[in-house]
Amino acid sequence: MKRLISVAPMMDCTDRHDRYFLRLISKNVMLYTEMIVSDAILKGDRDHLLKFNPFEKPLGLQVGGSSPKDLAEVVKIAEGYGYDEINLNLGCPSRKVQKNKFGACLMQHPDLVSECVYQMNKNTRLPISIKTRIGINQTEDFEVLNNFINKIKSAGSKIFIIHARRAILDKLTPKENLNIPPLNYDFVYKIKNLYEKDTVILNGGISKVEEINKHLEKVDGIMIGRAVYHSPYFLAEIEKEIFKNKDVLTRPEIIQNMIPYIRDEIQKGTRLNKIMRHTLGLFHGERGSSNWKRYLTENMCVKNADVQKIDHIMDKIKSNYTTTSIGR
Repeated sequence: MKRLISVAPMMDCTDRHDRYFLRLISKNVMLYTEMIVSDAILKGDRDHLLKFNPFEKPLGLQVGGSSPKDLAEVVKIAEGYGYDEINLNLGCPSRKVQKNKFGACLMQHPDLVSECVYQMNKNTRLPISIKTRIGINQTEDFEVLNNFINKIKSAGSKIFIIHARRAILDKLTPKENLNIPPLNYDFVYKIKNLYEKDTVILNGGISKVEEINKHLEKVDGIMIGRAVYHSPYFLAEIEKEIFKNKDVLTRPEIIQNMIPYIRDEIQKGTRLNKIMRHTLGLFHGERGSSNWKRYLTENMCVKNADVQKIDHIMDKIKSNYTTTSIGR
């Protein structure tokens, strides 16, 4: 399975509705779930947490946890749901995640991470990947990173997704951790040079096709997060320029293709805004995009509406983009 371009797992963003929407734009990118905590999978509503539409594939499940025993059970469960990959989160810097001892703080415990990956790999046929940072707090040392990756490789993972920034846990918020620590792409390039037979994917600060092409000269794949969420149609450019796919839907065609999905979800009890909030950036950069955002904001927060009323709203949304300059 190719992982040339992937969309990063993002909390409160890459849920099943967003992934369906993104798959309409791109046939070829790898998608990931939001991070799901291992304890929630073991004790919660598994169908609610793990079920997905087959249309979303290829799809990876990102899990958070630090118990080798729990993670071993989680991968068995996840395999039964049909995921293509399981990714262990070693990069999330939030305080809540730190408190529960998973995410980026695990970079300080390489032996524990190694045991987690070993048990995960031992208990599933699916590939196990990790998503990590280049360092933590004041430590940005290539040998430390290399030793960390080497332990994980020895435990059975051969797919390394590396965000090319340190995670500063004691001073910065998660949002600040996405911008303030400086990017250091050279560390990721060096890891690829040392692990030639493994898959090394670069993440962090990438928002243009030209940047993607430049990085792909030195790594196996690129993962993009915020640039895709805020401007989803960036994936259409990636489809055309990177994957040479000429069969890409226009923006209005994407919305048209969302409508059967929306109707089906509404009948199941899903609220319209849970789906449409992910489409706010669809016309980003287009003249009149503010009209789209405003109309959605004013009309998608409908409670207890029947399907007929939803159909009326969707008709209005369609007419909105066809009567303004954004319907291209």
